Amino acid sequence: MAGRVEQLTGTHVVREALRARRRKLFRLRVAGRVDPELLRAAEEAGVPVESVSADEIRDTGEAGNAQRLALEAGPLPEGRLEQLWDAEGSNRRIVVLDEVEDPHNLGAIARVAEAAGVLGIVVGTRRSAPLSPAATRASAGALEWLPVVRVPNLRRSIKSLKEKGFWVVGADANGPEELFSMPDKLLSGDLVVALGAEGRGLRPGVLELVDHRVRIPMLGKVASLNVSTAGAVVLFDLVRRCPS
Repeated sequence: MAGRVEQLTGTHVVREALRARRRKLFRLRVAGRVDPELLRAAEEAGVPVESVSADEIRDTGEAGNAQRLALEAGPLPEGRLEQLWDAEGSNRRIVVLDEVEDPHNLGAIARVAEAAGVLGIVVGTRRSAPLSPAATRASAGALEWLPVVRVPNLRRSIKSLKEKGFWVVGADANGPEELFSMPDKLLSGDLVVALGAEGRGLRPGVLELVDHRVRIPMLGKVASLNVSTAGAVVLFDLVRRCPS
């Protein structure tokens, strides 16, 4: 097994990795009874299954590895920006994450984005969460399907997407436009949804490229949302407006 080997744990993650087959898959180690569907997926993917003791399966998840299984796999491949803007379809969506460093936030956003039909996620090479097993676990396997593109210059990449016809919507707590009050025509078509790190939000250089700075109305006493929660609100409001 040449190169880096990652340990993927959790039924959802292992199942999606076996189904998607976007990364190299080496072997599935199991301790005890395993869902027969998962074993069939391993057989279809040509992945050998090895029965081991529970002590032999390294626990790589914060919440433990109650399922007692581990898939040894290579790292997830990173996508290319061109594959996102070349994708066919109407009302295309791409998520840009500006210095979101927590892998659990990356995973949670990926889970939401994949469910909302997003084409992929664009992140910077610096101050961005890695495509680690922790991120994959937090995504419940969504990162096995959703391309993540890592770029050296986020501003340049956003400009390239705008040149390809994408408009940019930025989640901004101080934005002048309330998300739910905006007319549908402004939030239809091909859109980039830009989300910033908690606390800092989008950096000024990224905000300059945003066409619509939208804020989520807050009715309680807490004035902010987790970045993945904010992303869910924005993305599914776009789904509501343009479901196809």
